[in-house]
Amino acid sequence: MGHLTASGNDARWMGAALALGERGRGRTAPNPNVGCLIVADGTVVGRGWTQAGGRPHAEAMALAMAGEKSRGATCYTTLEPCAHVSTRGPACADLLVEAGIARVVAAMRDPDARTDGAGLALLGAAGIATTLNLRGEDAARSMAGFLSRRRHGRPHVTLKLATSLDGAIAMADGSSRWITGPEARAHAHLERSRHEAILIGRGTWDTDSPRLDVRIAGLADRSPLPVILSQSGTAAGRCIATPGEISGLPGDHLLIEGGAQTAAAFLRAALVDRLLLYRAPILIGAGKPALADIGLTELTQAHGRWRLHDARQLGSDRVEVYETV
Repeated sequence: MGHLTASGNDARWMGAALALGERGRGRTAPNPNVGCLIVADGTVVGRGWTQAGGRPHAEAMALAMAGEKSRGATCYTTLEPCAHVSTRGPACADLLVEAGIARVVAAMRDPDARTDGAGLALLGAAGIATTLNLRGEDAARSMAGFLSRRRHGRPHVTLKLATSLDGAIAMADGSSRWITGPEARAHAHLERSRHEAILIGRGTWDTDSPRLDVRIAGLADRSPLPVILSQSGTAAGRCIATPGEISGLPGDHLLIEGGAQTAAAFLRAALVDRLLLYRAPILIGAGKPALADIGLTELTQAHGRWRLHDARQLGSDRVEVYETV
């Protein structure tokens, strides 16, 4: 059977699969954090998301939950089902065929050369109808770490800044606890849980001695690996000397939390993919600026680099998420 066009219900079910995939973000490397839904007669009969360490895959988990209800059902998956057999488990395309799935809707094609179109071809050869590229942009955003490692050989980088309305990250004496309120800080800890590594500069480490862990009940085991940007090294944790060395860090997601020199160094190197900007409704005046020199020589170079993806209120604070253009 060939490709079928998507319906409005397909987009809704894919949205649920995308939400499931987010559960594994920061835990599945080197595999992508895929989400999967099995739907029969308008009812969800199976749910799955890639588990910690990359196995089981989302489709395998959803099919195990659905059991015999998979026959004649539709599978919604955020990535083309894998077509290669691994020592860690069977190919998901084969599992879908064996389960009797009637239709597969995939958000995007798998860039892994071992699958890349082969998964959909295998399904089609077995008589399973397929639909591709439904909410593909959302899926690419959800699996940005996996895609960044594939395309650029490095983790996806988020730069977090918490500032006053006038762009300060601390008082002139360096005191910064707390610029934002409890809701914004809780959100920042949730973001930490979605990254395998968190990086700060040596100056911030020496001055603030930050814990860099996740302090949300139930998510403490998702605290990221602390990394220090330092040319002289430190016994405190893992160190890298330059931004370019992030390619050697474990995992597919890196969160940068400070300070101004470190943030500027990554921006100068064009190694920031996402900005996470928290702004508190306060004015500091003669405080410490959020950024040092990022290498611009004229104002026109600052334009057209970022686009707003999300914005919301967190208590009295505001969070904005920007992505590179």
